[in-house]
Amino acid sequence: MTGMKATGQRNLMLFSGRTHPSLAEEVAKELGIETVPTRFDTFANGEIFVRYLESVRGSDAFVIQAHADPINEAIMEQLIMVDALKRASAKRITVVTPFFGYARQDKKHRGREPISARLMTDLFRTAGADRMMAVDLHTDQIQGFFDGPVDHLFALPMLADHIASRVDLSEITVVSPDAGRVRTADRWADRLGAPLAIIHKRRDPDVANQVRVHEVVGTVRDRVCVLVDDMIDTGGTIVKAADALFEQGARKVVVAATHGVLSGPAAERLQNSQISEVVITNSLPVPEARSFEKLTQLSIAPLLARAISEVFTDGSVTSLFE
Repeated sequence: MTGMKATGQRNLMLFSGRTHPSLAEEVAKELGIETVPTRFDTFANGEIFVRYLESVRGSDAFVIQAHADPINEAIMEQLIMVDALKRASAKRITVVTPFFGYARQDKKHRGREPISARLMTDLFRTAGADRMMAVDLHTDQIQGFFDGPVDHLFALPMLADHIASRVDLSEITVVSPDAGRVRTADRWADRLGAPLAIIHKRRDPDVANQVRVHEVVGTVRDRVCVLVDDMIDTGGTIVKAADALFEQGARKVVVAATHGVLSGPAAERLQNSQISEVVITNSLPVPEARSFEKLTQLSIAPLLARAISEVFTDGSVTSLFE
């Protein structure tokens, strides 16, 4: 007989970065464990230092980090956390990114542009990640950028159930704010049993976050329109889309998005708009300064915890959405 069998059981360990510790604590509570105590230091020149205060050898490690503002520091911190785990002999490392940074840069629109989403996956693979887990990627193709398993989770069931509990389903029209979100809106329409409408828009290629709305395709008059998107950044697209719907006779507009980036004037724009409610998840932290009266935030901790549990026990993550 050659070789040797080790005794003992597999060990799930949960690690949290500094950008959204409350979400990690919620996930840990759902799993019935605690996050691993970790020492973080930031040197005077901005360099990040990480050290785990428990042994991680042989563990099934899950590293949660929200790619929140300041996003580049958040990403670098998670990369360093993964590197530390690899060098400390963790058996398997899963990067958990509730919001995956740089996901909008998933293709070249014009010459001499980067594909930054691919660069991101390459960085995590090089750092030592064996697996990735993300919620509502900007496009499905990003799953193919990472050379390993990717668990793509969806907040749609949670968001749709919230909308269904507050609005009569017979009055709803699901609206895609642009052509790129049609597939997402189609899933919503199937879930709610509602008709679908699309807003045709054109971006200014030379000015970021500038949108010109052209026309609404579909019936929205006297309907409760549910505008669905993967993220809300500055709020410009959503507010202009809502204005276009009201111009076409919509009775009410509700916005549902997974990621509330809420940069710059987003909170003020959304609060002062004709939109009735903005529903997001806590995939990103929302500081008090960016919160507003119309905002509703739902927790994705149960979803992440169930997915982590399925991965750890070699179960089926797909079964969560069937």
